[in-house]
Amino acid sequence: MTADQKISASSLTAVKPDEDAFKNDPTATLEGVRGKDVTKAAKQLLRESAKRGGGSIQMQDVVKIYPGSTKRALDDFNLDIKPGEMVVLLGGSGCGKSTALRSLAGLEDIQGGRIMVGGQDVTGVPVNKREMAMVFQAYSLFPHMTALENVAFGLEVRGVGKEERRKVAMEQLELVGLADQAKKYTQQMSGGQQQRVALARALAIKPRVLLLDEPLSALDAKVRVQLRDEIRRIQLNTGTTTVFVTHDQEEALAVADRIGVMNKGKIEQIAAPQDLYQRPATEYVATFIGLTNRLPGASNGEEAVVFGQRLPLLPGSTKGDAVAVLVRPENLTLALPSQHDSHVGERARVEVIHFLGSLVRVDTVITSGEYQRWNKGEQLKVTVQLPASELPAGLVVGDDVVVTPRAVAALAC
Repeated sequence: MTADQKISASSLTAVKPDEDAFKNDPTATLEGVRGKDVTKAAKQLLRESAKRGGGSIQMQDVVKIYPGSTKRALDDFNLDIKPGEMVVLLGGSGCGKSTALRSLAGLEDIQGGRIMVGGQDVTGVPVNKREMAMVFQAYSLFPHMTALENVAFGLEVRGVGKEERRKVAMEQLELVGLADQAKKYTQQMSGGQQQRVALARALAIKPRVLLLDEPLSALDAKVRVQLRDEIRRIQLNTGTTTVFVTHDQEEALAVADRIGVMNKGKIEQIAAPQDLYQRPATEYVATFIGLTNRLPGASNGEEAVVFGQRLPLLPGSTKGDAVAVLVRPENLTLALPSQHDSHVGERARVEVIHFLGSLVRVDTVITSGEYQRWNKGEQLKVTVQLPASELPAGLVVGDDVVVTPRAVAALAC
């Protein structure tokens, strides 16, 4: 069996075989798991994935320049995805994430680099020959067809017989929880149901790669959460290699095996959600993902002193006597002056208290004026997040507090 026929352990997550079976070999082959406690469904999943060439993706030094522009929408863009993995491309408007997805799908011509899928070079290969399926923000369903007919449409185009395509379409509708809606016309369905039909239609053709271009952005908040979890469940069950584009951080953190944070046509960092959040490699990543405080400090490249507290620093941190140290709100503590007996920390005044259920977020402003010059003449504002049980009793807006960093690794820039 070739390297291209290997499959990632992530595609087995849903069926939970032996949790240690792939610990030391994340690209274990069919032979490697034979004899292990793997379910029949998981074995079938492995066979299908290997048969389809594994669904690995490599985008190598891809350049995309739109007609009439000299700016690179993709600038020597590189992306490597293992079979069965869900990778989310995350970034603000104009960063190139949708361009990357469309270039992978073959919807955009590229001016440089190459694209490999399952070990095969598909650069220049027509869209309908790439064995991919795409789900857009707009559902693009046929209003004159039922849900069943919409899902079966791609199979009909491929010459699949009537009975077989009906059988497959019903299986996909069942997978997305809409088997009882098969005979409904799509305009009779809610937005969330229509997007489920679009997803079922994409999966029905058994694509090597599933591409999702902001598929949830047109839905209301509650439906978005439900459907994003449903998409992740389905992706794990099918083991389909998936690329998901979004600008929503929470969405990305909730569903991804890895997240690629894009900026100016390139991926600044790609990592597992927890690693990306806790160990950002650049200032852009640290400030784009989650909330971050920019605090003044002195750094030797390995540790920094912030508000009198020594903090270990992440790789790539800057040295200097007046650097910005990026500290997450949950990596700060807050206490009343009467309860604070340490020599570290800075006095602050409470401006806003946000109650978030089990958590509380407190916006403060540092009262010492010595930081204003560092902060370009502005008062230094600091946000602290802590469990509601740790909020000082009786704390109200206007109270004086002491803010202290925890000794958790941060990035200095």
